[in-house]
Amino acid sequence: GPPREVESSGPVEAGPGACTFDPRHLYTKKVCGEGSIRAVSYNILADTYAQTEFSRTVLYPYCAPYALELDYRQNLLKKELAGYSADLICLQEVDKSVFVDSLVPALDAFGLEGLFKIKEKQHEGLATFYRRDKFSLLSQHNIAFSEALLSDPLHKELHDKLAKYPLVQEKVLQRSSVLQVSVLQSTTDPSRKICVANTHLYWHPKGGNIRLIQIAVALSHIKHVACDLYPSIPVIFCGDFNSTPSSGTYSFINSGGIAEDHEDWVSNGEEERCNMPLSHPFKLLSACGEPAYTNYVGGFHGCLDYIFIDKNALEVEQVIPLPSHEEVTTHQALPSVSHPSDHIALVCDLKWK
Repeated sequence: GPPREVESSGPVEAGPGACTFDPRHLYTKKVCGEGSIRAVSYNILADTYAQTEFSRTVLYPYCAPYALELDYRQNLLKKELAGYSADLICLQEVDKSVFVDSLVPALDAFGLEGLFKIKEKQHEGLATFYRRDKFSLLSQHNIAFSEALLSDPLHKELHDKLAKYPLVQEKVLQRSSVLQVSVLQSTTDPSRKICVANTHLYWHPKGGNIRLIQIAVALSHIKHVACDLYPSIPVIFCGDFNSTPSSGTYSFINSGGIAEDHEDWVSNGEEERCNMPLSHPFKLLSACGEPAYTNYVGGFHGCLDYIFIDKNALEVEQVIPLPSHEEVTTHQALPSVSHPSDHIALVCDLKWK
């Protein structure tokens, strides 16, 4: 909406004015048709991280302090998500309280049902929302990577390989990352089922080796769900993979395999080298391609977020354009008064082949 002045005892704050997502909403005014699925993947920036002293002074010094406050960002976020008229929304960095008190009631009003998976030992996690009149929930198969690796026979082979690299194994097991997997069934055509996966991989710039192991666990688990439990159902895999298109993780997902001599196996130096060949059976495609960036902060910008789809069963109908570089940098970087997160939402329309 237009900038507005707020009567208050404090300083006068402008509203967001034009938001980065306003032009995008022109493409998503209506819910898409029966044979189509509009999917959104978005790291919404947890309040736990947005409101620290470190965030305010070091990470986001360019952002007006009031625009980092929870209520301000939540209002923007609810407006943004509602305007996408989505069928599927996969969110990362969702505070438990934000899910319960804010997102569930807001998105419920727009016909969406929400599921939540908390990270181990944290206050934030993953959320998946699906449109009630298009889908019903058949089952959920959520895991924590560390726990699955330790205790699920599915990952025994990987676990045994990893045991040869105790330093790396310890690091993988310390991570609190989780994978949320939901099996949905079309309400209009019960023969159509989809496996929707959502994750947020380890963040460290030198953690490429850890991410490769996490994604190997994720894909094995998804294989169990989409090949064994529900033979040959299509996969939609969303998330913040903390991996650019040039990374081993992206290459592994995209190509179906990674060589044991890939440079990412030594991403954190020689003492953490853990060479192993990996493979997965899926034919996955990044539905929104490889944008210049999906994360734009003061010190970094790059493409870290993806909606991977099953090439065999699904195709891309349209990709909703990302905000222009000018819009993203109007207030230097993200988040800003007109954009609630340091990431940008990916939005695309998919259709069954």
